[in-house]
Amino acid sequence: MRKDRTMATTAQWIEGARPRTLPNAIAPVLVGTGAAASLDAAVWWKALLALVVSLALIIGVNFANDYSDGIRGTDDERVGPLRLVGSKVASPGSVKAAAIGCFAVGGVAGLVLAATTAWWLVVVGAVCIAGAWYYTGGTKPYGYAGLGEIAVFVFFGLVAVLGTQFVQADRVDWVGLVAAVAVGSFSSAVLVANNLRDIDTDPDSGKLTLAVRLGDTRTRLLHLALMVVPFAVTVALTARTPWALVALLALPLAARANKPVRSGQTGFALIPALRDSGLAMLVWGLATGVALTFA
Repeated sequence: MRKDRTMATTAQWIEGARPRTLPNAIAPVLVGTGAAASLDAAVWWKALLALVVSLALIIGVNFANDYSDGIRGTDDERVGPLRLVGSKVASPGSVKAAAIGCFAVGGVAGLVLAATTAWWLVVVGAVCIAGAWYYTGGTKPYGYAGLGEIAVFVFFGLVAVLGTQFVQADRVDWVGLVAAVAVGSFSSAVLVANNLRDIDTDPDSGKLTLAVRLGDTRTRLLHLALMVVPFAVTVALTARTPWALVALLALPLAARANKPVRSGQTGFALIPALRDSGLAMLVWGLATGVALTFA
């Protein structure tokens, strides 16, 4: 039997890791660390380990998604950036191995955090890895059933922000909770824009995303609502510190992210909505994290 052979270049592997999704991993750690710091409980080496976990998981889920969609043929006809398996520049086996390697890195970092905080976090980590794999993997991937946005909200919003705060402060508070809702909304908005872009092609491969189920008009309204939520949270966070208003710096980016969506753009023209939704999240997360740190 011939072994899988990777043909992709380094640049293609980097593109396949989907670097534009990295704000989804960085922002929750910034915000969660700020929430811990607002309780005078920031532990910077734990924050760095939480960042390793978050980055490893999102890159891992990107490779896992590439692998699973690729072998199903979902990526054979698509309008987005390069997919390693779908474009046949890398073998399915090598992409699967990359995903497993990322999950292993995240798992090791998570074990260190659990060993120094609470062992039940191991269960949370295992659920996160399973959620990452079965998003598009397995016989009944939940991402094909319209549950992707809910999963992103939970894992890269609630779990990531509150988990980051908890491993440092040994507790969570209302600041961490509302901030987690904001980050989860941003993360879901990124996926909504992505699925809106593919709304015409996904049903052909049996991928009934939330965008497909809601339809074009309601999906565009959902993106707008998700981009508004974080700024409502910003106002709420002024109860902890008036400096929270500095996060309004992300408002122009959020408006720019929603512009292609509200103007009816389709296909490739929606890619800036993905990019700017992620950038708005990163700026909001950085500003909020800093404001809470010095609250």
